[in-house]
Amino acid sequence: MGNDDDQENGRRIWGRVAPGYAAKHRTGEANFAAVSDWLIDRADPEPGQVVLDLAAGAGGLGHRVANLVGPDGRVISTDFASEMVEIAQRLGAEQGLDNVEYRTLDAEQMELDTASIDAILCRSALMVMPDPGAALSEARRVLRPGGSLAFSTFTTPEANPWVALQGRTFLRRGLISPPEPGAPGMFSMGDPDRVRELVTGAGFDDPEIEAVKFDFRFDDADHIWSTIVDINALLGPIVKAMPPGERAEIRTAVIEGFADFRANDGSYPVPAEAQAVLAR
Repeated sequence: MGNDDDQENGRRIWGRVAPGYAAKHRTGEANFAAVSDWLIDRADPEPGQVVLDLAAGAGGLGHRVANLVGPDGRVISTDFASEMVEIAQRLGAEQGLDNVEYRTLDAEQMELDTASIDAILCRSALMVMPDPGAALSEARRVLRPGGSLAFSTFTTPEANPWVALQGRTFLRRGLISPPEPGAPGMFSMGDPDRVRELVTGAGFDDPEIEAVKFDFRFDDADHIWSTIVDINALLGPIVKAMPPGERAEIRTAVIEGFADFRANDGSYPVPAEAQAVLAR
């Protein structure tokens, strides 16, 4: 498991970007709709079940599931950053959802009873956890017999220019370093063999793994830049610490990197690929 310093640092990082997730939750849910559809379809939540939305961020995936499990079911929407949990709770209240419970929860050490959950969903989060194996083992522990875990990670930088291009300019200028092998990161679980090893090592059967291709659509150049500044947990703090002149220079260089994807209407539909996994 990650040490206490790693965990606390992670909470601070994700807590700082929580307002950005709140502001962009609608476009985020639209962009990840194909992945969410896959996860929900495979997990197949039924009325009356208890479903855990793990590392839920702004909570959109769990809010969809709340309508499927109905008034006799329950969704537990969790994140280890309390700021994210507060945002998910507010957004859920705006939708009038009353069958969602919100908790600040560490995925690697869940304060949940053994065999108490019917299904677990986790979208785009395991790969940035310090110890995804521990999180998967905990998922296995809290699932009821026959329960399912549906999660997604990202595949490779080449298949995901929507995010890889965000950091390319920073990397070229020495503002960030290449990730260390095995370190948490967007593509740390891009290898299906590693995913299979982690899943079966946690006590699940051999998983179903499928690549889900979609476009991540940026409305315009400002949307690209604000995603970096407000949501990118690595690059955002770097940008905010820059003097205005350097910040403008970096912005221009980043937007130029996306030029090949600019559509006639000024939007940027950029290829993306998730690795979707079903484990039982």
